Amino acid sequence: MAHTLIIRGFDDQVHEQLGEIANHRGVSINSIVKDAVDKWLKKQQSVVPRKHDLIIYSDDDSMIRILKSMDRLAKEGTLFKCFFGPPHSPPTLLLTKLKWYDGTVEPYYYSSQQSKDGQQLQIQSQKNIMKYCSRVIENVVKNASNKQVCCLDFLMNDVKKSSLKQALNIEQAYDDNRIAGLMYCAYKIDNLLNSEIKDLIELFEMHDQIFILKEDEVYKLHLTKENAHKLFLS
Repeated sequence: MAHTLIIRGFDDQVHEQLGEIANHRGVSINSIVKDAVDKWLKKQQSVVPRKHDLIIYSDDDSMIRILKSMDRLAKEGTLFKCFFGPPHSPPTLLLTKLKWYDGTVEPYYYSSQQSKDGQQLQIQSQKNIMKYCSRVIENVVKNASNKQVCCLDFLMNDVKKSSLKQALNIEQAYDDNRIAGLMYCAYKIDNLLNSEIKDLIELFEMHDQIFILKEDEVYKLHLTKENAHKLFLS
């Protein structure tokens, strides 16, 4: 059954140009539009998004507000909603309540729990944290069952508390082998403020988009490299 398609911004000039092309080829304008839409749909189906974005937030309340909005939006599609990070933080507790899949591998690497002999479970080494992060991603991919993910990563914020260099190495490893869907790495701003500028720039450049949360508002940060003379130009 055919449906009427309303195209906004389709002005008289464009319609006239299409009419001339249609007459020249002996086809209708509708067939040209339908062919263009069909090609666009096929292209979208063949290109799997592998987004890697950064979210910077100041407090749990701001993050919780955006998570509620993301949950409503994600319900409209077929994305596999998941997260990983500290088990008892307000954001992860909310996502658990909203029935997002918890991809965190237990015991959590940065848990304060102790083993039977009283030693800390976590061992701060690049090799071990990289291995742990790989296990978390493998767990998410396995349970996603070939669906594209919508995933919130709160683990990297804990990695940064130990070392931004360590976080950058893990971010780079993921960036080189992204999974299908949308990955959002969430960092608290107070955890980044003591970082060197060159490390922050590297973190920003490693992500496709940078979002900053202010209460229930979302700001997108655009980062461009400029020459010094731009300081004197309006």
